Amino acid sequence: MSTDLNCIFTQAELRARAVKRLTGTNGLHDARLKASAAFQVLHDLASSPSTASAAMALLHELQVHQVEVDLQDEELRRSRAELESTLLRQVQLYDFAPFGYLTVDKGAVLRELNLTAARMLGYERDQLLGRNLDVFLAPQSVRALEAMLTRAYQGASTAASELQLVARRDTPRGMHAVASRDPDGQHILIALVELAALTRS
Repeated sequence: MSTDLNCIFTQAELRARAVKRLTGTNGLHDARLKASAAFQVLHDLASSPSTASAAMALLHELQVHQVEVDLQDEELRRSRAELESTLLRQVQLYDFAPFGYLTVDKGAVLRELNLTAARMLGYERDQLLGRNLDVFLAPQSVRALEAMLTRAYQGASTAASELQLVARRDTPRGMHAVASRDPDGQHILIALVELAALTRS
C-alpha cells in the first residue's frame, strides 16, 4: 500500500517538477526550448533508480499524447482541405452563375459582385467596387432602384423591379432585378438577369 502511495506521490511530484521546469521560473516560450527542457527532465529522472520507473511512465504518457496530437493535426489538415475545396466551389458557383449578383450598401454603392455582373456593367470587377450602381442606369431607372432598395430595407422578403442598364453600351438593356436584405442587416443583395434572356428562355 505504501509503495502505491509512494508511486502516486512520485508521479505527482514528477509532473509538478516537469511543469515547473517547462512553464515556471525560466520563462521559456520557444517551443523548441520547451521540448529540450522536457527531454532534460526525463533524462534526469530516468538516470536515478528511484525515479526511473516513474520517468518511463511519464515518457509513455508523453508518447501517447504526441500520437493524439499528431492524429488531431491530421484531422485538422483534412478538415481544412475539405473546407478550402468547398469554399473554392462556392466561389466558382457565385462568380460563374448565369445571373449577375451584387451586394450594395444603403447608398447603392457596390461592395461585392460576381464576374457575370461585372461583365454586364462593362468593367473589370476591381474597377467597380466602391462605385455607385446609379451611374450604370438610365435616369428613369435610378428612382426604380431606390424604391426597390427601400422596400428591401423595410423587410420585404424580395423586392423586384425592371431597370434599364446603360453601362458602356449605347443601347440600354432591360434588366429584371430582384433584391433582398443581406443577413448582416447592412447591405442589399441584388440579382440581375437580362429581360432578353428571359424572353428567349
